[in-house]
Order: sequence, then C-alpha cells, then structure tokens
Amino acid sequence: MAKAKAKTIQTTSSVKDFLNTVPDEDKKKNCFSIVDIFKKETGFEPKMWGPAIVGFGSYHYKYASGHEGDAPVIGFSPRKAAIVLYLSTGFEGSDELFAKFGKHKTSKACIYIQSLDQIDEKVLREMVRRSVKHLRSIYPS
Repeated sequence: MAKAKAKTIQTTSSVKDFLNTVPDEDKKKNCFSIVDIFKKETGFEPKMWGPAIVGFGSYHYKYASGHEGDAPVIGFSPRKAAIVLYLSTGFEGSDELFAKFGKHKTSKACIYIQSLDQIDEKVLREMVRRSVKHLRSIYPS
C-alpha cells in the first residue's frame, strides 16, 4: 500500500503575492502585520506551505504509526471566516496566556482571530516564543 503524500508542503510561491490576493483590506493589513510579528519573534523567514498557509521554520515529525513529514514550526492562514493561527498549544503557561489573549476561538490545533485589534499583541508575541520553544523541545532537529 502506497504511503499518503503530504498535501501541505513548503513551496517557492511568494508570500507577498499570496497575501496581496486577500480581498478584505483590513484582513490583508493584519496578515502583513502577523508576518512581521512572527518573523521578529521566531527569526524565521516566511515561506508558503501549500497554497494558503504562511509558515515559519520547519520541523520533521514521525508518529508511532510510521507516518512522517515536515511542517512549519508556526504559521497562519487568512481564511474567509477568520485568520487561523497555527501554534503549538501545549506550551508552559498556555492557559494563562489564552485567558489574557483577547477575542479568539480555538480548535484542536488552530486559533481563530478576526483582527489584531481584538487581541493582545504582547500576549501573541509571548505565545509565539513559547510555542516555538515547546515544539523545538519535542522535535529538536
């Protein structure tokens, strides 16, 4: 049986060109600000992952099932309903930071925000730093 191929892989597409396709001007402005925040807090350059995720850094994972692949350390995607942030949520102090974060929704691996105006940017920056540290402790590559 053939292994499933990862759909979300790093590409050479332009992050700037992709973000310039975001139709909502406020969301577009927020996305360029998130690029600046994530770049400053991680030290990684933004790269496109698949057609719609802006990722920063990368790591190689391997599950007990044998499934393995590469993924961005952190990232985000401007979706129609919200801006989706992809951060590791199991980091130390995450509950306290989420309590101070501002207006957001979460799912298993995603944080949904409408606008940077509705969240605390200092808290976001701290969450980014802790998320990267947490992921690097699990996947030290």
